[in-house]
Amino acid sequence: MSSNRIVHLRRAGVSVLIDATGEGQPALAHWGADLGDLSPAELGDLLADSVPAVPNAVLDQPLRRGLLPERALGYRGRPGLSGHRSGADFAPRLGLTSCEVSGDVVVLTSTDDSAGLSVRSELELTGSGVLRINHEVRNTGETPYQLAELAAILPIPDVATEVLDFTGRWSAERVPQRQRLGMGAWTRENRRGRTASDASFVTTVGTDGFGNRTGTLWSVHLAWSGDQATWSEAIPDGTRVIGAAELLAPGEVELLGGESYRTPDVYGAWSDRGLDGISERFHHLVRSHRNDGPRPVVLNTWEAVYFDHDLTRLRDLADIAARVGVERFVLDDGWFGGRRDDHSSLGDWTVSSDVWPDGLGPLVDHVRGLGMQFGLWFEPEMINVDSDLYRAHPDWLLGPHDRLPPEARYQQVLDVARPEAAEYLFDRIDSLVKEYGIDFIKWDHNRDLVHAMHEGRAGVHAQTLAAYRLFERLKEANPGLEIESCSSGGARVDLGILQHTDRFWTSDCNDALERQHIQRWTQFLIPPELLGTHVGPPEAHTTGRRHNLTFRAATAFFGHFGIEWDIASASEQDQAALVEIIAAYKRLRGVLHTGSTVNIDHPDPSATFSGVVAADRSSAVFCYAQLATTLAEKPSAARFAGLDPDRRYRVTPLTPAGEPAAGHRVPPPWLAAGSATMSGRTLQTVGLPLPVLHPEEALLLELVAV
Repeated sequence: MSSNRIVHLRRAGVSVLIDATGEGQPALAHWGADLGDLSPAELGDLLADSVPAVPNAVLDQPLRRGLLPERALGYRGRPGLSGHRSGADFAPRLGLTSCEVSGDVVVLTSTDDSAGLSVRSELELTGSGVLRINHEVRNTGETPYQLAELAAILPIPDVATEVLDFTGRWSAERVPQRQRLGMGAWTRENRRGRTASDASFVTTVGTDGFGNRTGTLWSVHLAWSGDQATWSEAIPDGTRVIGAAELLAPGEVELLGGESYRTPDVYGAWSDRGLDGISERFHHLVRSHRNDGPRPVVLNTWEAVYFDHDLTRLRDLADIAARVGVERFVLDDGWFGGRRDDHSSLGDWTVSSDVWPDGLGPLVDHVRGLGMQFGLWFEPEMINVDSDLYRAHPDWLLGPHDRLPPEARYQQVLDVARPEAAEYLFDRIDSLVKEYGIDFIKWDHNRDLVHAMHEGRAGVHAQTLAAYRLFERLKEANPGLEIESCSSGGARVDLGILQHTDRFWTSDCNDALERQHIQRWTQFLIPPELLGTHVGPPEAHTTGRRHNLTFRAATAFFGHFGIEWDIASASEQDQAALVEIIAAYKRLRGVLHTGSTVNIDHPDPSATFSGVVAADRSSAVFCYAQLATTLAEKPSAARFAGLDPDRRYRVTPLTPAGEPAAGHRVPPPWLAAGSATMSGRTLQTVGLPLPVLHPEEALLLELVAV
């Protein structure tokens, strides 16, 4: 509802209150718990009664912190709009000129005629209760305006005292880190040209000691795949905010008269049910814009054959893949140009006549004859100096014209924002997709952008938008084509690129122990069905650690299941187990890919207990994983959350890959009997005793309402 330019949005247990009264900028007066159905008079009273005191030794009037907090009004933190016009107009003072409300979308326009700037702000409270916000600044003056930053800055209350965000590296993505929010700013800036493995991912501020299922939280995610900044900030005047913005290089965005710049969307989620409450909102948001259906079982050939492409060997691999139940066969790197290793040929997107004298047709036909889809690996945004493309077009490289940027993995970056380069990529990829009827592209991006220059200025912004356009164009030209975002494994995971892709490769690390952590925290934002979770070989090539198939399969179960393993060399016993594992996955993927993720605050730090509960709460799948040695002789009980308290559930062990290795003489009686039946309330409050498992073992449990 709105009255006298006070706008109150309410959805999914969340209220957003926008104060668009007065002459200055509109302000976000409240974002969080539902305030109820307030009358116009009550809304006015709430705003009037919320004006703080004016302490000594400060400005004479309380600061009105608008949507874009302004240094011209005395805001002491990171301002919402930064830039200048040859040194002038560095501190604009915006005034509201229009407020339009259409359903749950509010569009606000504010201007500063003296500075020659106009800002259009769009806020939407989505059906998931997630707040979407973006700003667009327009240069209404006659001289160029150098934009430094345009940010979404959201208020949080003083009870929000603890910060969670993420860091990481290749094969160890999305490692959580927590700290107190003291006075000042905790700022994370990503200058790697892509959403990197150490990106902040989601910035969350919450009440002390918040957990998986407890605490009140405010979270922000920037839907952008280039350079970015996120921060949380506390100021002695009582201001507490979290913010996010594209991180622009000096001179990267210059607005001529009449030109504009629009921010990426920023998504804010509030929860009073801990981290899982945030995840539930983000997952609902993502799923509301997609219709993915059951995710097919994938076999990717990289860890099976690497660069050793041989038709006979790959046909044999496809035969076994089909036999165990694989539905999509993906040929990885090594099929094009002179690509026998990672030193050359990126950019030469022509099937290698040496390795594939008859083209890919014989393999594609064989795969399709077995009833599987066919996928192919590309890395379109990269180029090797040792390639025909670079020799023909050295000026297509993204970088300065007089010297090469440092190499990474023997690669440079192709300037996709250059129209000729983009057209070349589209033509080559589109022709291959059409020639072979390719169903799926694994789209890799294996290096950072360093000294990225496009048309004489910083080029990350232009490169990111150009990549989005290329994705969009290919999908429009090939309806039904799916694209996976892979970037040195699990980099470039964000909601910006997800608007153009269909799946993320979660990490190059298929070590099941490492994957337990990586997948859990990637699922904080991304629904599990959009995350590639593959069973790797017995010995992980990234860590050298060995795990049995039971643990590897249980870990891969919770996502878009696949195989990254030379299963032709697997034992008959393991191949037979894969048949059972894949059959179980197919039977349960309807729940796994539509239900609510549940992460229990398990008291033993050496173990985790998590799962997925069906949307109608009629069934669930949980996983108890013993990740390290515990001091407890007996494990803590399994206390299930998310169930219907008034329904009774039968709990049975799910062991398609065999029983996990146990360290007890006598198992719990219910487990020895094969099942237990209890109410959802009892399962949550009392729980079930768990078996003693060896470290790096896992037990799957299936629940069905009876």
